[in-house]
Amino acid sequence: MTKRRSKGAYMISAVAEMYGIHPQTLRLYEREGLLKPSRTEGNTRLYTDEDLQRLEFILSLARDLGVNISGIAIILQMRERMEEMQHQIQEFVKYIQEEVLSRASAAADPARGAIVPLRRPFVTPAPTHARKK
Repeated sequence: MTKRRSKGAYMISAVAEMYGIHPQTLRLYEREGLLKPSRTEGNTRLYTDEDLQRLEFILSLARDLGVNISGIAIILQMRERMEEMQHQIQEFVKYIQEEVLSRASAAADPARGAIVPLRRPFVTPAPTHARKK
């Protein structure tokens, strides 16, 4: 596969030539929802670097592994879900770290931030019995 060297947007003919595929293949991938290139006002497809990375992955699945279009769609959906779950896990870990730090700093003052409120012990004086004479 051809490596990209610059940033920008590429027209369908340039992308087809770069990857040695027919433009109809790119149109098919778009129809099937595998690729979503942006469009100009004149309705020309423009492929970004991210689109090309996705296309490389699609072509790798199709050419190297023999995966059909339906399988590619499923793999891409699973990949997106996994990336979303990874993002959620990272957010959760960040939240836990912040919570641990805030509770650790609150531990310096045990009355603040305790999971179970602390009660100060109340000492009652022992009754003194005065003797009557």
